[in-house]
Amino acid sequence: MSELRDQLTDSLYGLGWAGVKKLPEPAAQALGRRIADQAWRRHGKGVRRLEANLARVVPDASPAQLRRLSHAGMRSYMRYWMESFRLPSYSEGQLLRSVSVEGLHHLTDGLAAGRGVILALPHLANWDLAGAWAVTAVRTPFTTVAERLKPESLYDRFVAYRESLGMEVLPHGGATAFGTLARRLRAGGLVCLVADRDLSATGIEVSFFGEAARMPAGPALLAQQTGAPLMPVTLWYDDASPAMRARVHEPIPVPGIEGRMERVAAMTQKLADVFAAGIAAHPQDWHMLQRFWLADLDPAAAVKGRG
Repeated sequence: MSELRDQLTDSLYGLGWAGVKKLPEPAAQALGRRIADQAWRRHGKGVRRLEANLARVVPDASPAQLRRLSHAGMRSYMRYWMESFRLPSYSEGQLLRSVSVEGLHHLTDGLAAGRGVILALPHLANWDLAGAWAVTAVRTPFTTVAERLKPESLYDRFVAYRESLGMEVLPHGGATAFGTLARRLRAGGLVCLVADRDLSATGIEVSFFGEAARMPAGPALLAQQTGAPLMPVTLWYDDASPAMRARVHEPIPVPGIEGRMERVAAMTQKLADVFAAGIAAHPQDWHMLQRFWLADLDPAAAVKGRG
């Protein structure tokens, strides 16, 4: 049964990439809204988890307000998928018009300095679109990592898709990926990491909307080891414009405190604070349909951490 489910999942994604990219943009958007509305009305596990996460982000929201927010969130999430399915068919002009960026000078100045740049993003809006835009706009390919998905064929689809957009994709985890990222940065390259959800047992505990969560140590470790500046990026959809909005924030400095991991913890908390501000400003665009806070992942560990 598991193998059959994996084959079905892979086939559905294959149909998405093959079919949706052929649709006119208005038709793709309408299809995404219909799928989002149906999923939201079913109020399944993913939607309920999204609402539980949003309750931390917007603690004063009533149940009715959370439902409206999760509806907007599902529409935002399906916009991500419709855009992503169609991205390989975008022309260069269409791609450049699809994103409007504030603070781009932080990125271009950092690359001009020759030390490489680390961009760290949360799961806001469409990080794949932002990456494809960056490759095209600054004429610099970048390296990223990808979580291994099941089935393996689905992971291969995602890797091939992202590589077609100009990204170098490394499998997540281990010293091998970290070493490759460090070499790319020392050569003056660009590294982009989605960094609001830890996928390992070595994450850094941070305070996020007043509760304990874990975020990956990699961005801060890379910044310390290579001297490359660590720049947070936040994304959001603007109803007043068809273009996705992005902001490159100023670099997070390496603090002058003793201890490598103490410095990593301080930098990761700063990163979490920037992410939290971006998510609070546009909560409907945070696509977090999984358990996130320690209290949800491991209640015993959360109690220990607070102690």
